[in-house]
Amino acid sequence: MARRDSSPNFIEAIARGLDVLRAFQPRQPVMTLAAVAAAAGLPRPTARRVLLTLETLGYVRVAGRGGYELTPRVLELGTSYVLSRSRWDLARPHMERLVALTSESVSIAQLDGSDIVYVARVAVPKIVGLAVTIGTRFPAMQTSLGKVLLAALPPAEVEQVLAQPSRSGITPPWQPGPAERERELREVRARGWALTDQQLAVGIRSVAAPLRGGDGTVIASLNVNTHAAETPVDVLTGHHLPLLLQAAGAISADWAAWQAVPQVTVSRS
Repeated sequence: MARRDSSPNFIEAIARGLDVLRAFQPRQPVMTLAAVAAAAGLPRPTARRVLLTLETLGYVRVAGRGGYELTPRVLELGTSYVLSRSRWDLARPHMERLVALTSESVSIAQLDGSDIVYVARVAVPKIVGLAVTIGTRFPAMQTSLGKVLLAALPPAEVEQVLAQPSRSGITPPWQPGPAERERELREVRARGWALTDQQLAVGIRSVAAPLRGGDGTVIASLNVNTHAAETPVDVLTGHHLPLLLQAAGAISADWAAWQAVPQVTVSRS
């Protein structure tokens, strides 16, 4: 199997291990060796060695005849990122307050290539068209969270970012061309917030605002997500949006204060 990167610093074995972990899908928790190999794009002997290594490390276990499944230890790989970023802890009280005021789910996302990735979320028990958890990714341009993050980039950089293939596995109904994308993001820059109305999936409507650090740089975005059948656009923009903007401002202020505090490390004598 050909190496995917010719750099002498690139460790192909680690890349293949991650390929195997990503092969397990939410609705297919138990997979055979053949299925894992096919999904990861690896020869079966290679996939088998990777699975046995991951089993030894505690990330994979045998499940039934000829099947494998992930173990809860895999969560450590994702939550270590979130837990290391204490800014999400600062944001959570504001998110919970926003949920209480709107009775809708509230999320924070960051940009990863042409996708957004959810890094914090306070959800309410409502049925929506797409399930969202920490780590979920969607194409950025079709989400309010993503529009805010894309609008924060230099215009010349946006098309380069969107040229990267999405790893979300989702094909949204709205597929704007370059001119329409530029027009949409120009409007987001002008008003300071973004709206998406069933552009990602039927029934999903949301509004988002930027979250900034102490230097004014957009670090992430915050949204209120609603079901289109329950919440008209005028309620979303007339009632929820002002509350969202207040919450985004409060979170940004807390982040700025947190960043301004000197980080002191006390060593043991």
